[in-house]
Amino acid sequence: MTLSPKLVILAQTAPPDSMFGVTITDSVIQWGGLAAIVILLGLSAFFSSSEIAMFSLAKHRVEALVEDGVEGAKTVDSLKNDPHRLLVTILVGNNIVNIAMSSLSTAIVGIYFNPGPAVLISTFGITSLVLLFGESAPKSYAVENTESWALRIAKPLKYSEYILLPLVITFDYLTRVINRVTGGRSAIETSYVTRDEIQDMIQTGEREGVIEEDEREMLDRIFRFNNTIAKEVMTPRLDMTAVPQDAEVDEAIETLVQAGHERVPVYEGSLDNVIGIVTVRDLVREKSYGEAGDSLKLNNLIQPTLHVPESKNVDELLTEMRENRMQMVIVIDEFGTTEGLVTMEDMVEEIVGEILDGEEEEPIEYIDDDTVIVRGEVNIDEVNDAMDIELPEGEEFETIAGFIFNRAGRLVEEGEDIDYEGVRLHVEQVENTRIMKARITRLDDAEIETPTVEEGVESGAE
Repeated sequence: MTLSPKLVILAQTAPPDSMFGVTITDSVIQWGGLAAIVILLGLSAFFSSSEIAMFSLAKHRVEALVEDGVEGAKTVDSLKNDPHRLLVTILVGNNIVNIAMSSLSTAIVGIYFNPGPAVLISTFGITSLVLLFGESAPKSYAVENTESWALRIAKPLKYSEYILLPLVITFDYLTRVINRVTGGRSAIETSYVTRDEIQDMIQTGEREGVIEEDEREMLDRIFRFNNTIAKEVMTPRLDMTAVPQDAEVDEAIETLVQAGHERVPVYEGSLDNVIGIVTVRDLVREKSYGEAGDSLKLNNLIQPTLHVPESKNVDELLTEMRENRMQMVIVIDEFGTTEGLVTMEDMVEEIVGEILDGEEEEPIEYIDDDTVIVRGEVNIDEVNDAMDIELPEGEEFETIAGFIFNRAGRLVEEGEDIDYEGVRLHVEQVENTRIMKARITRLDDAEIETPTVEEGVESGAE
């Protein structure tokens, strides 16, 4: 390249420490270097915040932004389609600017100090600046503004990928090779939010006051719903109201009205042979306005129903009931014996909680912070959640009554106590052999050391 005559004359007349008429002094080097460091520090903050924003933004959220036509969403989507290359781009860019900052600062400090102290001062100074302004602050901002920041930096990050393309391709290939050699995956798999993480977020939301307690309880029930079986939500056989096939229509109507039910099962011979259901609406309509009149037979109004195993998952059962437009199904055991029934209301209650009718009592009655009275058929999970305790479930039982019988190993009477790991279960009410109510109390250390009624009897017998 040939310099123009004017530039040649200017270069010849300029002092040795100047260029193009500008005197290169220590001050010029210092301020120019500081300006370069500020620019590099900004680039370091850009790459650091990009890593947090891009990898914290969920893929499904990006897809929603693309569908909504949000500016920058398509660029974000294209970057996240290859997360391995995206990470390499960010790391290469970040390392280049950080190393350049360190080298430049060492050169500037070296003007005033010997090489040894200059390196120490430069290392400490740049490390402090990078940690504060290049890492901590920008990453904190990106965490709080993930979506908006990702959309804002997507295009500059894409340009950075083009500028650094040779280095990105090289290091992308090398890291994939190393991952394969060491037994790792050659590609980064974007992880989805797990079930446990969502539940943790719900609990955090309740602690922060974003989610109310009743909302948290409903969300918890939704998560449990998938793991619940028909046996856990059914009305047990002992509580079933049913009518025989040969009953008169008036008798069936009276049974429904007295029980306060809209529909009941119809059986032939015994409850183990349920042949369908009848509804009070059909009975009253046909009895009052039907052509058959007094000759109306119950058989003519029976609707078919499903028989499902007690181990059937309730979310599958709910789908099946909706598809078949059935409000009630019969639950049977492995021998075909009727165990109980499940209604659509039972399903809804598993999510929204107990729906009480009229004068029906609360399933869990709070006495104080450490004591509740529960109905015997209440599920153990509900009691654990209500009292923050950990009573175990067994294969043979899911209710408080079942737990008490299992621990006692026999029939129990009113007034008996069962102690389990700092929890006392006092039998409040028994009808025949059935536990209707139990008082559950969290014990303090002094009470735990006191022998229970059963322990006193056993020690006396010995």
